Amino acid sequence: MIRRLAAIAALLCAAGAAADPLPDMGPAAAFRLTTQDGATLALADLRGKVVLLAFIYVSCKDVCLTETARMVQVQKGLGRDFGRRVRFLSVTLDPERDSGAVLRRYARRFGARLDGWSFLTGTPATVRQVAGDYGVAFRKSAAGEVEHNTLASVIDGRGHLRVQYLGVAFDPDELLADLRSLVQEGGAN
Repeated sequence: MIRRLAAIAALLCAAGAAADPLPDMGPAAAFRLTTQDGATLALADLRGKVVLLAFIYVSCKDVCLTETARMVQVQKGLGRDFGRRVRFLSVTLDPERDSGAVLRRYARRFGARLDGWSFLTGTPATVRQVAGDYGVAFRKSAAGEVEHNTLASVIDGRGHLRVQYLGVAFDPDELLADLRSLVQEGGAN
């Protein structure tokens, strides 16, 4: 019996040990966009912080709502690391309609803390370039809806792309664990 308990304890310790590090997919594509407050923000400005980058649009009635709500859940789970060591970026895919004021209202609606989360916009051409650089394809329908795939990217403190989450079915706990692992790895100040 004691032998079994020791074996179980060893397995639990091994399971609780640090998982393999996330893969390094190379330098993340650089960008410079405008925040909900009209300030310019470049990815390079966030060097030293772990970044979660997602793409949304405010009038979305579907996946953007789910993705943003899950990100708020992760925001809460990060505690004091949110803003200090981990930053969230949500880039609008509808820059013609999503002004800074519209993005601020969207952020407030979800409880996004703007001390660690920026909602970004830019010219349509710039937004299209950034989205494409991160694997997000989109098009606007005649009715004004934006059809798009959902892809969230995690970038380490050195500016390297480490993991991407496809769709909104991602597990917030898994994302939280990945963000924390990068903070522990030293990918964030």
